[in-house]
Amino acid sequence: MTTDSIPVRTPDTRPGTAPKKTGKDTAPRGRNRALFRHPGAGRQHHAGPVAYILLGIAALFSLFPLYWTMVAASTDNTRVTQTPPPFLPGPHLLDNLGKAWQDAALGKAMLNSLIVAGVIALSTVLFATLAGFAFAKLRFKGRNVLLMLVIGTMLVPPQLGVVPLFMMMTELGWGQKLPAVIFPTLVSAVGVFFMRQYLTEALPDELIEAGRVDGAHSLRIFWSIVLPIARPPMAVLFMITFVHAWNDFFWPFIVLDMTNPTVPVALTQLSAGYVRDQSLIMAGALLGTLPLLAMFVVFGRQIVGGIMQGAVKG
Repeated sequence: MTTDSIPVRTPDTRPGTAPKKTGKDTAPRGRNRALFRHPGAGRQHHAGPVAYILLGIAALFSLFPLYWTMVAASTDNTRVTQTPPPFLPGPHLLDNLGKAWQDAALGKAMLNSLIVAGVIALSTVLFATLAGFAFAKLRFKGRNVLLMLVIGTMLVPPQLGVVPLFMMMTELGWGQKLPAVIFPTLVSAVGVFFMRQYLTEALPDELIEAGRVDGAHSLRIFWSIVLPIARPPMAVLFMITFVHAWNDFFWPFIVLDMTNPTVPVALTQLSAGYVRDQSLIMAGALLGTLPLLAMFVVFGRQIVGGIMQGAVKG
């Protein structure tokens, strides 16, 4: 008997006939199954007018301090201290900026802050990613105890270690020098914990096992597998660390002097007289903020894109 003579039953497709129930689930599988259960899934939701109003109010509250700094920096000291204060920019912005730049020697201070913040941010990202990868995916004795010790350092106030740290920097001959500011903050416990939490969820164990099968050692796996996956949180950690190091005042004020200051330390010269010129102080603060704003304008899209990419992978 040939296969052509075997009768084949086809479903009844006549109009008005319903398909027979087979007792099995006929819903789509996989991603389509989820869409079948949730009809609204997969649609692009648009913000309503209430959301735009709330975002606009939040933006106004966030930008008002920067706007007020610019207004105060563009007037004279007499006008700033009046009641009510001015709410529109004045004509003295460029004059106050130039005077603040000269009086506080902000050129050298900005160069020092750029070196300090850049080195601290790069080293924190590198060491925190290495330590985060070790705590997240490598197995070694004492891993949990060591992680608890790292996290425990966040509970210790930094003011408690100022005296021994200052004595150590003096013994090393780094007094009044930039290495005294850089080396104590080359890595942070917050960065290690942040990278460890991200790599625990975003880095599959299968990728590491595949690298081991191919004969790659830990550093090769870190360079070829971990770094591409950890790029989004590394960008976020770099930005946060850079801003924190740029604005740090407590330790640089102790270990540096006015001949070799960072920006926050240099700005203290503008308020050293008997009568404080508030417009001049605001002009210096505006100059110290401009590099951070410029960096965020240049790299903000890449950082936000990295955050979104990490959220999708997670």
